[in-house]
Amino acid sequence: MSTPINHYTDVLKNEVIVFNPGEGEILAIADNKITLKVTSEISNNQMGVYEILLQPGTVGAQLHYHRYMDETFIVNKGTLTVQLADKTIDAAEGSVVYIPRFTPHAFRNSSDSVVVTTLIFNPGQNREGFFFGLKEILTEQPIDPSKFLKLYDKYDSVSLNTENALPG
Repeated sequence: MSTPINHYTDVLKNEVIVFNPGEGEILAIADNKITLKVTSEISNNQMGVYEILLQPGTVGAQLHYHRYMDETFIVNKGTLTVQLADKTIDAAEGSVVYIPRFTPHAFRNSSDSVVVTTLIFNPGQNREGFFFGLKEILTEQPIDPSKFLKLYDKYDSVSLNTENALPG
């Protein structure tokens, strides 16, 4: 006979995970970095939290949208340029930019200084797989745009301009 399930009380557990500054798995692409903090595995696919370091002049992503997840940027350092369908904003340090699904957006570092942003996907949708694939694609020579578009499609990113989808 199986153990009866207690439907009346919760079981309290301490499953807290702390990532101190600089901690997490780091994916380096050229002089840019993606640090995996809260992955889909950790959060039971409820969210993904990643720290992105963009060097001056770096495009993080061209204009695209997501069908199944929302995206939030928290600017930790510098000024992040975020392009929306109808305008471009310069999100200064401390800014929070929430982008609901189906909202076209792009982001880049248009400044002369490093930008560090925390990127949150909700739900997580195993987004770290996208970052591993991105590193692989952007370190291959020559870069294969069709492979990038397959990666985009797999990880719920829909490019608004497939001729110019690659970040850089």
